[in-house]
Amino acid sequence: MASAPLRTSVHTTGTWPRGRSKQRATRQSLRGSGMNHLTCVCADSSVHAQGLSEVSRRVHSIRPSKTMAITDKAQSMKEDGVRVIGLAAGEPDFDTPAPICDAAVAAIQAGRTRYTPNTGTSSLKHLICAKLSKENGLEYGEDCIVLSNGAKQSIAQAILATCDPGDEVIVPAPYWVSYPEMVTLAGAESVIVPTKVENDFLLTPEELTASITERSRVLILCSPSNPTGAVYPLERLQALADVVSQHPRLLVISDEIYEHIIYAPAEHHSFGALPGMFDRTLTVNGFSKCFAMTGWRLGYLAAPAHFASGAAKIQSQLTSGASSVAQAAGECALQLGPNGGEPVQRMVAAYKERRDFMMGALQAIPKVRVAEPRGAFYVFPNVEAYFGAGMTAEGFEGEISSVSRLCEYLLETAGVALVPGDAFGEPQCLRISYATSLSVLQEAMGSIASALSRIQRQ
Repeated sequence: MASAPLRTSVHTTGTWPRGRSKQRATRQSLRGSGMNHLTCVCADSSVHAQGLSEVSRRVHSIRPSKTMAITDKAQSMKEDGVRVIGLAAGEPDFDTPAPICDAAVAAIQAGRTRYTPNTGTSSLKHLICAKLSKENGLEYGEDCIVLSNGAKQSIAQAILATCDPGDEVIVPAPYWVSYPEMVTLAGAESVIVPTKVENDFLLTPEELTASITERSRVLILCSPSNPTGAVYPLERLQALADVVSQHPRLLVISDEIYEHIIYAPAEHHSFGALPGMFDRTLTVNGFSKCFAMTGWRLGYLAAPAHFASGAAKIQSQLTSGASSVAQAAGECALQLGPNGGEPVQRMVAAYKERRDFMMGALQAIPKVRVAEPRGAFYVFPNVEAYFGAGMTAEGFEGEISSVSRLCEYLLETAGVALVPGDAFGEPQCLRISYATSLSVLQEAMGSIASALSRIQRQ
């Protein structure tokens, strides 16, 4: 039986200007965010009385990123001289391939440092269209491509271009932390659909069917998945497409940013290439993860022309086009070879070795359950046996009552920074990024296993 989707309304606290009532936010609970009212510290206290220090209700309706918060805390500890192993951030540890850097330098020296067209240069869009045709079975014209400052912006604009207030966006959990917040910013409502570790965290057709209402507008799929590493096989995607096809208003945003980081025999399949799904699908991809270009900030949306035009209109009033230098680097990246060429495949081979080590290390820890990642560079173990009422550890103050408290414990006692699963809609798990060297992972897992062994129930 499919789990019931979550449609949770939230009332944030605080006094709103001009007698406004507390906001009814159509989103999941803010519990645990540690931040549901924002206050500025001003020299003139009269500012507060006048209401000038109050931020918008929109700001109150979204949560800060736990991933960034934990990364910042770990960095602060490092600056204080504490040894911390950071396995929280979703960032490759490899340098950007040298040919890409060389192409960027050449672009700078050639004076390619001015504004580009809002949706990107024709030369890069041409290469993206060719890549999508050859590798993904998607036939787009350049008018269907919108280059942005990272795939994150591409997803946000796809949601803004398709959703109105009151619409519902179906988000399978575990999910990337920003999906629900982007939906909230669009005035829509996230419908969170829990998936199961025993099903490899893959959405089933039955679960999708149970979540659809007359207000359903978008289904968000991420394959390979952040945070679980799950990869949707073709048969499951087709089964989901069969459900989507029965609902004329339902669209799909397919987040494919990790497409080249995949481990055989798993294969990547684009949702938009399935029969009847091209006009329903907005595909998002980019350069950050596969090409180790996180700091370059370059992503793209490929969508039917009317949706691409809508996203482009939004972008034109927010940021305008992506960096001209990053786009020159992107042109080189797409010419390194099929599936990113040899530089990307070398990185993938290293990720696979690390994935295999992580699976063995986690399976050796009693009562930890874990689904094998088929792609990306994350593993998402179920650690519910190590927290709850009465769970304590010597030297750690208070109960280890939740996965967030467990991550605090592991950071303080094992010196390892991880992300609690409640940030991804799954409070029984935590996310470990293995985008670091094997020797560092070996040290981290030894410390984690030792720390977990000291937890007891009183």
